[in-house]
Amino acid sequence: MSYSGSGNTGGASNAGGASRAGGASRAGGAWRSDGGVPPHAFDPWSQPELFRGVLTRRFFAFLIDLVVLSIPVILACVFIAVFGVVTLGLGWALFWLVSPASVIWALIYYGASIGGPHSATLGMRVMDLELRTWYGAPGYFVLGAMHAVLFWISVSVLSPLVLLVGLFNGRRRLLHDIVLGTVVINSSVRNPVAQPARTF
Repeated sequence: MSYSGSGNTGGASNAGGASRAGGASRAGGAWRSDGGVPPHAFDPWSQPELFRGVLTRRFFAFLIDLVVLSIPVILACVFIAVFGVVTLGLGWALFWLVSPASVIWALIYYGASIGGPHSATLGMRVMDLELRTWYGAPGYFVLGAMHAVLFWISVSVLSPLVLLVGLFNGRRRLLHDIVLGTVVINSSVRNPVAQPARTF
């Protein structure tokens, strides 16, 4: 999503092509005083339903995603254990690959999920959530991967108590959401399901 506007529509220019008065600018026929920065797309006061129950749903979505992430790791560990028995212990040397492979798998999972068409991980989709940028754009791969990285860093360095930040702002954003400029909302509220037409 891009935001652009031209201050000159009639060929006249004022002070270098843009008309400004007291910090306000005219772009696209409308006066704006925000310096060209788009406003927040989701307002917790006019659209409280977008954020209702989001923190609780995020917790359960996180648990679901942990299960999804754990299944391949557990299967890999079982395979290495059996392979080690067959190779008389030589195969157990592969266990050192489990930790870095788990990190790579988690980054790919979060990046591909949030960067996908639903802008949500599997757990978030089950809990009817989606991630958006503060100006309303869907997520992308790098954003999804960084979202996971900053979450684990914030929880590890500042303790899980840092999650209480979500209780003190209207959009229920956590610390890593604020840093990255993201917001998690109720998906079905943003995209209401059309009611089927009545047939008589």
